[in-house]
This record gives sequence, C-alpha cells and structure tokens, in this order.
Amino acid sequence: MYQYQCLNAVSEAGLSLFPESYQRTQSMEEADVLLVRSASLHETVFPDNVKAVARAGAGVNNIPLKTCAEKGIVVFNTPGANANGVKELVIAGLLLASRDIIGGIEWVKAHAGEEQIAGAAEKEKKRFAGQEIEGKKLGVIGLGAIGALVANAALHLGMEVYGYDPYLSVDSAWNLSRHIHHVRDLEEICRECDYITLHVPVVDDTKGMIHRETLSQMKDGVILLNFARDLLVKEEDLLEALTTGHVRSYVTDFPTKKLSGKERVIVIPHLGASTDESEENCARMAVRQLQDYLENGNIVNSVNYPNCNMGKKGKNPRLTVLHYNVPNMIGQFTMLLAKRGVNIADLTNKSRGRYAYTMIDMDETAFPELEKELLRIENVLKVRLIL
Repeated sequence: MYQYQCLNAVSEAGLSLFPESYQRTQSMEEADVLLVRSASLHETVFPDNVKAVARAGAGVNNIPLKTCAEKGIVVFNTPGANANGVKELVIAGLLLASRDIIGGIEWVKAHAGEEQIAGAAEKEKKRFAGQEIEGKKLGVIGLGAIGALVANAALHLGMEVYGYDPYLSVDSAWNLSRHIHHVRDLEEICRECDYITLHVPVVDDTKGMIHRETLSQMKDGVILLNFARDLLVKEEDLLEALTTGHVRSYVTDFPTKKLSGKERVIVIPHLGASTDESEENCARMAVRQLQDYLENGNIVNSVNYPNCNMGKKGKNPRLTVLHYNVPNMIGQFTMLLAKRGVNIADLTNKSRGRYAYTMIDMDETAFPELEKELLRIENVLKVRLIL
C-alpha cells in the first residue's frame, strides 16, 4: 500500500485515478509521494520515506530541485497539460492589448445608472478604439507545448506568424503548421513583428532576455506579451520603453510591484492555467506519473532526474537505483548481484547532468540485504526494490 499527501488542493479528477491500494495522508512522515501546485517547498525538510514530488503544472520554481535530487527524490511536472488554457488567455491578451476593451468597460462602470449612457457611449467610444490583429505579424519566442498552440491559433485568426526556438524538439515541430515562418535569431523576430509573445522557461540563458538592447530592436509601437515568467523581462528597461511609447503595451500574467498599475500595462493575476480543465488535466498527468514510478519505477517528465522507461513490471522483482553520474556505478551493481547469484534479465541506465538512474529486472527473488548493501556503495542516493 502506498500513501500520498496533497500540499495544495488537487483536482479530484486526478486523485480519483489512484486505486484503493493508495491512501491519502496528512502527514509527510507517512507519505511515499507528494502532490503540489503553488505551495513553496524550499524550507521543507523531506523525510527519507518521500520518494517523489509531482507538481500539477509546468513551473517548478517552488520546489528545491537540487535538494530533492540529493535525497533521491524524483520531481515530476506536467508539461502541456495546461497548454490550452494558457493559449486561450494569450489570445485574450492579444485582443485586450489591441483594443482598449478594459478602458471601455471601466467607462461604462463609471457612468452606470446615468439616463443618457447609451448616447454618451456613442460619443465616447472613439477614445477606446484600437486595431485588428488580422494581417499583423506575431513573433512567438519558444515553440514548446504552449508556444506551438499559440502560433497555430494566431494563424487561424489571420495573423502572419514568426517562430523562434533554437531548442525546438521533434515532437513540437510536428505540431506546428507549415505556414509558420521559422527564424534563426531573436533579432529577426524583434525587427519584423508587431506583436511578440514569450513562451520559454527561466534558465540562465533566458533570464532577463528582454532588455534595453532587445527592446531597441523592436518596432515602434510593438505589443509585448509575457505568459511564461516575469524574470524573462528586465522591468526597468521595459518601463523606459513604455514611457517613450516605443512599446505600446505590455500584457503579463505575473503581477509585480514595479509593473502593477502602470500606464499601458495589463497585469493578469496568474490565471493562465486557472481553468477547471487545466487543473483536471494536470492532476491526472501527475497521478499517472506517480503511479508509474511507484509501481514500475519508470520516470516520465522528471525535472531533476533523467527520463527512463522499462515498461510495466512483470512478475519478477525490479530494482531501481538513483545515484550520482560517475564511472563504474553499473559495474558495482552488477558485481554485487553476481556475487549473490542473482541473474539480470534486463537493465537500463540513463543520466542527466550530475545524476543518473539505473533499472534492473532480475530473474530471481532478491536477497534480503540487497537494498542495504547497495546503499553502502559510494555515490548511491536511494535504492528501491519493487516486488
């Protein structure tokens, strides 16, 4: 029997996928796995029994990835599960920035109850006029699950779409329309596009990627959208470009002190994945990944360990070892098993940076002290025997 703990409210559509052999607990000391959405785990002291953390969403900035890796805790996320919800909000952001819909609505609220409001609206509506997006050029920076959906949707709305992603995966490429202009450098996106939308993760290479120089390369009156992460944009440089009018409008899903309430900035309170469907999709994916890891040892969509899949476990034991990615680890594992007369039916090993994962299917029942003996090997982090 396995136990799981939810550190935030997680959709029952996902939790209901757990079979009866899984029980919910309120104690981390009892939990085999944790499910989390927005709760910060950076100050958490993880008990040794915790084997995995699943983030019901894509971003994992609330989880201490290195700390988890060092304790042999696999961290999963759910990429693409909320992609449609974010895509729809990006399209809404395009329209809100193109036409002063918010200003018009606020005007109506301010004049609510006035007898002549209909006539006054006809006179005032020119103040809220805007432009149509059809025929305009949209630059999509990052063509992963969300960026690809945004690019394809914009094409259907009559926009001319430019895409930039130096790390474009084969799977993402298959999902893109052939009518999208693939460009090789960020400068071309800046130079050509009327609208630019960001869909990249925050890593060392992307942090602050929108700064004074990149902004200066953009068209006058460009509209910039950021539904990825606030750290991608240097706010001081952006505010300067907004003040001069070089950037016509900035739409973001991340409220910050510097930008909230500023002129020509539309700030949404992180609603990208806040739909019933997105929350259900994320919960389902998280639960399936945790089940597969606990019952079969397979790792799919981990952010701190390599993905590794040996399919469904058969009737014989499966051994899994999380360890540092250093030479001769597999040799030490196989030698130990050979000395104990255990035959290996199948073996796979994957690595990711500093960390590695080894899965071994054995023909015989494992000897009682196997896990303890493996843990004595230097550079082994966690051992699990799935019977």
